[in-house]
Amino acid sequence: MFTRQQTRALKAGSLAIGGGAPVSVQTMANVNPHDADALLAQSLRCAELGCDLIRFTVPDVEAAKTLGIVRRKMALPVVADIHFDYRCALAAIEAGTDALRLNPGNIGTRDRVQAVARAAKAAKTPIRIGVNLGSLEKDLSEAVYGGRTSVAAALCESAMRHVKLLEDEDFFDIAISVKASNVADTLAAYRLLAEKTDCPLHLGVTEAGTFIPGTVRSSVALGILLSEGIGDTIRVSLTAEPEKEVRVGAEILRSLALRKPGPSVTSCPTCGRTRANVFKVAAEVEDALEKLKLDKYPHVAVMGCVVNGPGEAKGADVALCGGDGEFMLFVKGKAVGKVPESEAAGKVVEYVVSAQ
Repeated sequence: MFTRQQTRALKAGSLAIGGGAPVSVQTMANVNPHDADALLAQSLRCAELGCDLIRFTVPDVEAAKTLGIVRRKMALPVVADIHFDYRCALAAIEAGTDALRLNPGNIGTRDRVQAVARAAKAAKTPIRIGVNLGSLEKDLSEAVYGGRTSVAAALCESAMRHVKLLEDEDFFDIAISVKASNVADTLAAYRLLAEKTDCPLHLGVTEAGTFIPGTVRSSVALGILLSEGIGDTIRVSLTAEPEKEVRVGAEILRSLALRKPGPSVTSCPTCGRTRANVFKVAAEVEDALEKLKLDKYPHVAVMGCVVNGPGEAKGADVALCGGDGEFMLFVKGKAVGKVPESEAAGKVVEYVVSAQ
C-alpha cells in the first residue's frame, strides 16, 4: 500500500475528499446542459459503473436551475463547472450543487470572487480551482512560451494565486487541479504542487485524446502520481463517452489496490481459428458484471477456440469456449452445455447471480 500525502478533508455532498478518504473517480457529462432527462440518464449510467462525482457545465443561470432539478433526483454528487460569469456560480450554489469548479481569476473583479466565496462558505460548498495550460493568465502564458519558466511552474503559480484569492476571503474548502496535455508536464506540475499545498489534488491529463491514446497517457500519468501518494480524486479525460472515462478511472484505482477488485474476466485476443465474436461477448460479460456491484467477483474466462479454452475453463469459476457461432459453457471446470453466442453473456450472469 502507498503512503498517501496528507491533505485537507472536504465533503462534496456525501462524498469525502482528501483527509485520507478513498480516491474518487470523476467524469463530466457531455449532453445538453439544459436537458434534465439526458443529464439524469447519463449520470445514472456513470454512477452504475462506479462514478463518485459528476461535473455539469453551467454556461448560464438556466443551466444552473437544470442542475438543481437533476441533483434532487439522484444521490450522485454534482460539480458545477463555471467560467467567466460569477452569477452562474451563485445560481449553482442556490440550486444545490455539491461543489464548484472554477478559476477565480476569470470570473471578474475581486468583489465577484468575494461574493462567490461567501456564498460557497455559507452553503458549505467546496471549490476546485481548475488550472489548464490553455487558460493561464497572460503573464504566465507569455513566460512559458517565451522560455522564461516551465509549464509546471506556471501551472502551480496560477493555482496558488487563485488559492490566495479565496483564502483572503477566509475560504479554505479548496481542491486544486493543474492539468497539462502530456505526461511529463502533468507529473512535474503535480509533484511541484504537492510540495506547496495541503489542498486535495484532483488528477488528470487534460485533452488526453481519443480512447486508446487518452487511456494510455492518463493511466501512465495518474498511475505514477498515485503510486507516489499524490492525488485525492481523478478524471480520465477522453474524447469518448463519460462511461468509458469512469471504467478506465476505476480500473486505474483497482490496479493500484486503491479500490476494491472488480470483475475478473480473462479473454483471448482471438486468431484465425475463432468462429464466435469473442470481442463482443467478452465486453458484454464485463459490462454486465460491473453493474452487479458484488462484494466478490468470480473469475470468468471468455476464450475463442478449443486450443486454450479448456485449460482456462479449468482455472475459472465460469468459462465460455467459442465454437462456430456458439460457446461451450463451463462451470468450475466442467462442461455444462452449449449456448448460442447471443445468449452467452446472459448465461454467465445467471450463474454468477445464482452463486452469490
